[in-house]
Amino acid sequence: MTKKLLLTLVVSLVFSLQIKAQNKTIVPSDVIPFQVTVEKSNFKGKNALAMEIQGETDGDKTLAILKDIDFHNGIIEATISGQPLANAGETARGFVGIAFRTASDASKMEVFYLRPTNGRANDQVRRNHSSQYISIPGYPWEKLRKEAPEQYEAYVDIVPAEWTKIKIVVKDETARLYVNGASQPTLIVNDLKQGKDIRGSIGLWIGPGTLGHFTDIMVTKED
Repeated sequence: MTKKLLLTLVVSLVFSLQIKAQNKTIVPSDVIPFQVTVEKSNFKGKNALAMEIQGETDGDKTLAILKDIDFHNGIIEATISGQPLANAGETARGFVGIAFRTASDASKMEVFYLRPTNGRANDQVRRNHSSQYISIPGYPWEKLRKEAPEQYEAYVDIVPAEWTKIKIVVKDETARLYVNGASQPTLIVNDLKQGKDIRGSIGLWIGPGTLGHFTDIMVTKED
């Protein structure tokens, strides 16, 4: 029988499908930060984790990894928000997303993320780049866009500094990203670059010049 485990962040955790939900407020000590700062916050009426990048970074390994999760196939749901920092450069987009199958040292991971300021931009090309898949190591957005234009990013109607609900469905080498309760996925990846057998945790991911917020995380493990 398929084993299912449900973890929830309100920001809180539900420890299992077989027991009544018990809330545990998430604090910075519940995650392992890599090149980011993590603080408790109340944002738009929700208790959340607020994240920023400080200083120079080593690539895209900019995330906070949830402790005590071993994930392979299943469903990840979250409510997230991203916005450019006040002092961010012109290329900042409020990059915010979820990493999965994440190695404990952040050396490997798959990532879906959003560019919230692109969602309603007047430039159609920018709109087409509202959501993105990347894979670490070896597959940053620049490489994927150059080698396979339009395959790993797509348009979605989103805005910065507002809560956005996302769902990621993972099965072997395929992952689907759903946004704001849509019945159809915004983005489908049929060739996850780290392979179908990799396991790992879940990461709360942000990009350069971003203030990110995360809450209502729910992880359903299918194996």
